[in-house]
Amino acid sequence: MAEPYRGRFAPSPTGPLHFGSLVAAVGSWLDARRARGRWLVRIEDIDELRCVPGADGEILRTLEAYALEWDEEVVWQTQRHGLYRAALESLGSKVFPCSCARKPRYDGACRNGTNLPPRTIRLRVPDAMIRFEDRRLGAFEENLEATCGDFILKRADGLYSYQFAVVVDDADQRITDVVRGADLLDSTARQIWLQRQLGVPTPRYLHLPVALGSGGEKLSKQTGAPPIPPDGDVETLRMALAFLGVQNIEGATCRELLAGALAK
Repeated sequence: MAEPYRGRFAPSPTGPLHFGSLVAAVGSWLDARRARGRWLVRIEDIDELRCVPGADGEILRTLEAYALEWDEEVVWQTQRHGLYRAALESLGSKVFPCSCARKPRYDGACRNGTNLPPRTIRLRVPDAMIRFEDRRLGAFEENLEATCGDFILKRADGLYSYQFAVVVDDADQRITDVVRGADLLDSTARQIWLQRQLGVPTPRYLHLPVALGSGGEKLSKQTGAPPIPPDGDVETLRMALAFLGVQNIEGATCRELLAGALAK
């Protein structure tokens, strides 16, 4: 029997939500509601140096203003270090300390030991294809040894990596469906390999189209994407729904628009 649907939206509190963030939130919310599942919100603040004080509260208030209501208590990654530490210890010899600087593709220099002070902890990867089926984009495969090599789980600054924290969090929260932007598609094979090493289930994946700026760049806080109106602007939500292919929805409030989208 299949597990009941559990989805999530996991923003980083590095600033307010922008249009691309809203698209991801709406897409994951709609998918969960259409499946009669649960929708969770997780604050991915593991990289504390990049987080903006108060941004997490602003994000949650904005989601509420757009009628994107979650079903369980919000969790913060900074409150979960014990969970990450235990998961890392459980990997045993599947991980190794590394003294190398960060590289686009790791060459395995420290796989068999190093005489230098270790900087990071890396996960061993196979010289084999990792295959998965995206619910929107179809079949994908990647050889991690060829594209990235052994990847970092714990960084030189002592923080756990995004790849590691998100896998541990999804497993702990029993997430069955990950709906997110296609800019994270190239993280999926790494996360699936890590799930296998931890012995946890692999969720289904659906990667949404990425909203772009006028210059063709991905909308993000790094590219200066403007924040969406925080008070639940109906036309902004209508634009997000249209971007996701849900058009001609009647409604004078955000709640009515979402109800109409669910009925499509």
